[in-house]
Amino acid sequence: MNERITENIVRDTLRNLGYFDHEDIIIEEQRSQNTKIQSLLRSASKTGKGGVGAPEFIIKSKKIQDFVIIFECKADNKKHASELLDCPKDFAVDGAIHYASYLAKEFNVIAIGCSGQTQSGLRVSTYLQPRSVAGFVPECKPLNNKSGTQIDKIINFDNLIEHATYDPEVEKGRLSDLMSFSKELHNYMRDYAKLSESEKPLLVSGVLIALSNIAFSKVFSIYTPDELPEKLCDAIEEEIKKSDIPHAKKQNMIQPYSFLRVHPELSRADKLTGESPLYNLIDKINTHAWPFISVYHDYDIIGQFYGEFLRYTGGDKKALGIVLTPRHITDLFSRIANVQKDSTVFDPCCGTGGFLVSAMHQMFKKCITEDEKARVKQYGLIGVEQQPNMYALAASNMILRGDGKANLHQGSCFDDAITKEINSRQPDIGMINPPYAQKGKGLHELAFVEHMLDCLRVGGIGIAIVPMSCVITPHETKHTLLSKHCLEAVMSMPDELFTPVGTITCIMVFTAHKPHEAEGRKTWFGYWKDDGFEKTKQQGRTDVSGRWENIRDKWLHSYKNREDIPGLCVKKQVTADDEWCAEAYMETDYSSVLKADFEAAVKKFLVFNILRNEETLEADELGVEDDMEASE
Repeated sequence: MNERITENIVRDTLRNLGYFDHEDIIIEEQRSQNTKIQSLLRSASKTGKGGVGAPEFIIKSKKIQDFVIIFECKADNKKHASELLDCPKDFAVDGAIHYASYLAKEFNVIAIGCSGQTQSGLRVSTYLQPRSVAGFVPECKPLNNKSGTQIDKIINFDNLIEHATYDPEVEKGRLSDLMSFSKELHNYMRDYAKLSESEKPLLVSGVLIALSNIAFSKVFSIYTPDELPEKLCDAIEEEIKKSDIPHAKKQNMIQPYSFLRVHPELSRADKLTGESPLYNLIDKINTHAWPFISVYHDYDIIGQFYGEFLRYTGGDKKALGIVLTPRHITDLFSRIANVQKDSTVFDPCCGTGGFLVSAMHQMFKKCITEDEKARVKQYGLIGVEQQPNMYALAASNMILRGDGKANLHQGSCFDDAITKEINSRQPDIGMINPPYAQKGKGLHELAFVEHMLDCLRVGGIGIAIVPMSCVITPHETKHTLLSKHCLEAVMSMPDELFTPVGTITCIMVFTAHKPHEAEGRKTWFGYWKDDGFEKTKQQGRTDVSGRWENIRDKWLHSYKNREDIPGLCVKKQVTADDEWCAEAYMETDYSSVLKADFEAAVKKFLVFNILRNEETLEADELGVEDDMEASE
């Protein structure tokens, strides 16, 4: 048997599949000219003696730069793979996985082991080694096709990359890269473009919209610094006008981007390079952000950037105007509501559109036909946003997906005309993260929740995430809510969920237009304090250990089955005068309590009471002010 024969079979197969004809693909054998790959394989010899590693084939793409494909061949099928995949010198699959472990420091690696002496007798096993992120090395796993079975033949490049792209660890790594880039982008916009906090996310969304214009994406590099702002805005307007947003709303969306035409720093050319800050920003976004958004459609990408910019904002951490809901929580809302393909989802304070994006993703997963997807796009999503800049961001988020723009409204959710339009749609699911700590009559968080519930059809599900003070402090709106709607559940959320904004929150679930007392139903309270996320220096709160999905599924199971579990959840019949939180009614599982935990809990309780007293004092003062205004 001759290993060269196996290599020739693989080479011929790659040639027949178009690898050698693809202008984007680089195929190398034994050694690579790529300096990163050279460095990583420098001591990767299969003998373990520190020599250079030399896979049979090394395949890279010029465009998709975070992937590398390697092949390792053996002549004899008996040398295909060992039982434990730990004999790289003697087995094809073991060798490919061995090289992948070295390359994974910088790349997502598709490792393919091949053995055999004939085309018909060629054995192929395909594995994926996702890139390590923040020192964590994901497990190497079989790479499966869409039917869930391991890929057992050599397939074309595009299909191979597509199967690997949607692996959760690959996606997580790419998101980590994107968020690291957002810090770089934020600093560049601050230092060179001199953009305000409100202008930064608008520039990102505007550039992404312009890059979806094929003509602009191909030629933006040829424009002069003076021409580029005009051409950018022209591309933004063209894409907005092509979208299915009603004509009357298009100008509302275009207007916030007008500053891009006249901002003096954006077109100022560097004396050495001749490049303007605007060109560099477009080029950076095209390189680092556009590839991500063109693949992963379930991300509120604008919200991700907005949230990262919020982390880097000095002084007032709410300077950008709103408290954005983390992506895993927007996804959780859709699962709590059990969103279906024929649902109509309403968000009266939609911000960048995070809830709508997550709902749309869940609805699309349940669609079978294109007609069903068309129904979701045209009727399934309704959003209202008062701030013009934020409305533009939400609409751009939808434009970038080609979906769901027609039912976005710019204005106050309390506006009579908008309310009438919402009611005519009869939404069956409401989701809201209302503005926090607004001053003035009728602007309390619970007023927004009440309005959302009033807009739902009878029996609809309304879900809100609000400051904990809303459920523990007496307020007249609590009485109004329960007189019309049934409080099904309240879940206490992690204290640091909204880092860096120090607001402690809870989720409330209501059934609309079913008076609480008439239902005579106990409310379910969950203590959802540990979501598995940890604070990191570079990435903020992230699911470093991959615990979230398991925690989420346990939460949902206990909620849907209304379980009583000491220390975690309890059912209790409550009135508007009661505190609506698990902490008030839950039994403690003392067997798991340590002294340090007890001391920490006492400290938290003291802080909790101080904050509650401050909230009550503020509410009393506000009531006095309102009374004085009324008497005037």
